[in-house]
Amino acid sequence: MRDIARARQAIGARLKELRLDARLTGRQLAARYGWQPSKISKIESGKQTPSEADIEAWCRAVERPDEQADLIASLRAMETLYAEWRRQLRLGTKAKQQNWLEMEAETKSFRVFEPCVIPGLLQTGEYARQRLAQSIAFYETPNDLEEGVATRLRRQEILYDSSRTFHFVILEAALRLGMAPLDVMFGQLDRLMAASAMPRVRLGVIPMQAVLPFTPLNGFWLLDRRVVLAETYSAELTLTLPEEIKQHERMFDLYAKAAHYGPLARRLIASAIATLSQLAEDSTTT
Repeated sequence: MRDIARARQAIGARLKELRLDARLTGRQLAARYGWQPSKISKIESGKQTPSEADIEAWCRAVERPDEQADLIASLRAMETLYAEWRRQLRLGTKAKQQNWLEMEAETKSFRVFEPCVIPGLLQTGEYARQRLAQSIAFYETPNDLEEGVATRLRRQEILYDSSRTFHFVILEAALRLGMAPLDVMFGQLDRLMAASAMPRVRLGVIPMQAVLPFTPLNGFWLLDRRVVLAETYSAELTLTLPEEIKQHERMFDLYAKAAHYGPLARRLIASAIATLSQLAEDSTTT
């Protein structure tokens, strides 16, 4: 993909700068480690991806150990930049949910922003079934719906772990969009009411009339301060560069400041429930 190619070129360009600053020729650097001279030119031009060992050796040769951590972080970010949904889901939704469960088990602080859907850790089984069924149909993956739902619900056990903290921010639109049948949405909104009162859960809802601080291009999950997860239609992004994490932290803080919490958030949820009740009543009288 072009994004990966650009990332590889950026790493190569920085390594070249470091070599030139150290007044080393490509042949001198290659000779130091018994590399082929062509390896240097390929890495610097972005045609070959360096390994972490290559970067460590390069920084040592140019006497710039301070550059090593950032370059390796860039390399890891490039390697995990895109994980295609079809590859991720080839074993079914259960495997994907298991991956999430394992990542969450390593996390102490969760910060989650979702503009259109209820975050997975707060979903009811019926709502989760709607979400996973859509993924199975769209991506034509193995149909292990019940196993996927069960694993997603097992992920929610972490909400009761006293060593974790959770901060969720959603748009009011997530309460009102037709993401599931009315009876499923009733149950889901009732679940949100209960979740908002949990001791380690902070649930913020941004009202429809609020002036948004930034265009909500997509949802994202901040797991501690080590990784950002964001989904697109074709891929899941795994972002680990410090600057990317800082940008998402800033964005999360902006949305969090625009959100209502506690009784005000529950008032928005109650309003959405009232709207659903009216819709249900109207549907029975027509």
